[in-house]
Amino acid sequence: MRLIHDHGISKEILAAILNGIDEGIHVVDLKGHTIYYNDIAAKHDGLNVNEVIGKPLLTVFPSLSEQTSTLLKVMKTNKPIFNETQSYVNIHGDKIETINTTLPIIVDGQIAGAVEIAKDYSRLKLLSESLLDLRNMVNKPNKQKKSSRPTIQYTLESLLTKSEKMKGIKEEAKKLAKSESPILVFGESGSGKELFVQGIHHASLRPDAPFIAQNCAAIPESLLESVLFGTTKGSYTGALDRPGLFELADGGTLFLDEIHAMPIELQAKLLRVLEDGQVRRIGSTTSSYVNFRVIAAMNIHPQLAMERQKIRTDLFYRLNVLTFELLPLRDRKEDILFLADQFITSYNQQFHKSIAGLDEGVKGLFLQYKWPGNVRELKHTIEYMMNVCESDILCEEDLPLMLKQISAKDRRQTDKKKVERSLREALSSLEKELIDGAMQDSEGNILKAAKLLGIPRQTLQYKLQKIETVNAE
Repeated sequence: MRLIHDHGISKEILAAILNGIDEGIHVVDLKGHTIYYNDIAAKHDGLNVNEVIGKPLLTVFPSLSEQTSTLLKVMKTNKPIFNETQSYVNIHGDKIETINTTLPIIVDGQIAGAVEIAKDYSRLKLLSESLLDLRNMVNKPNKQKKSSRPTIQYTLESLLTKSEKMKGIKEEAKKLAKSESPILVFGESGSGKELFVQGIHHASLRPDAPFIAQNCAAIPESLLESVLFGTTKGSYTGALDRPGLFELADGGTLFLDEIHAMPIELQAKLLRVLEDGQVRRIGSTTSSYVNFRVIAAMNIHPQLAMERQKIRTDLFYRLNVLTFELLPLRDRKEDILFLADQFITSYNQQFHKSIAGLDEGVKGLFLQYKWPGNVRELKHTIEYMMNVCESDILCEEDLPLMLKQISAKDRRQTDKKKVERSLREALSSLEKELIDGAMQDSEGNILKAAKLLGIPRQTLQYKLQKIETVNAE
């Protein structure tokens, strides 16, 4: 690799900088020989730097080929690869897994090699599995307690509403909760999907069984498969026998939130589990049967998700047995002030305050505002106002900054409309007085009155008809 010396950066300094980066860096030339390899990369691969430098890539990593090596692939296609997992065996026979970003090196318009930046996938997997272990410990029923429902905080009664449509959705959910069929819930962020889903589990035939929730967008794609399916000891460096979420949810409910964020390839594997109930841990040769009810949720409309190819159509139709759409807050305005009062009562107890409610100005603003964050946004707005309020009622000066700005903008627009209306009314009144005076002076002769006013006769006739119409009203 040609290092830069023009600005006083020596080969040693550049090497020290690259070695200080907490990611593996591997550089090969056009022949596929390693010309730079830092200590972190060596640690990832279980090798020494001198075992790799100057040697052909495929000699050091014999399990790779020109087709599977990301470095060689990038040099062949001249296209970068971002965040791709790679599994390989080094010269010592150890299985290595990394997440790589691989870029072509261009010098004077010609490709001169490739550089790869690697993260230790095995370490990330171990971290995710540790989190699974903690979750399993937290969810494990306490034998000293009769209740084994530690992860359930809400029932369908917790979903407070004045909306007749929402009441209908709750009643339908109570009936269908007894079914074992999959459920799909969609609605905007903050509309109460997890509360609703917990309520369904509570009303189901398995309320004391595990309730396992996972947001598919909250964990890296590369780790989601091991989180769902579990792992077998030796499947990769440091891997242990650990159950995945499918097994942890056995006998209960598995809630997959933002399922459209799950990689398409993994959706196919999920579909297979839903079809045959068989789960095979990563690295295992045997499958086990699991019995869980799946509830999936999305914060976009399913039709839009399919159009954008965010969800497989076959998986959608498998999940779309029982479907619920939760309404956004702006479509159930009767809930806005009702829920605001509920939150005020709750925070009064929490903050040891005695706020009486909202003043009329805030009520008007709340009813006009679109609430893009739905119930969650309303709740957080009330929480903020309760913290800063120094009187016994929440008023406009207690609003969060964004809502204050919206309130001020609405006030300016209202004032502008009032001025415009006043001006129109004043001009209309003056015009009527002038026309009445001209008609009196001309003794009702329209042609003479028009000349006095300096307007065409037809224009005066139109204005007289307009005045008559207004008077008749």
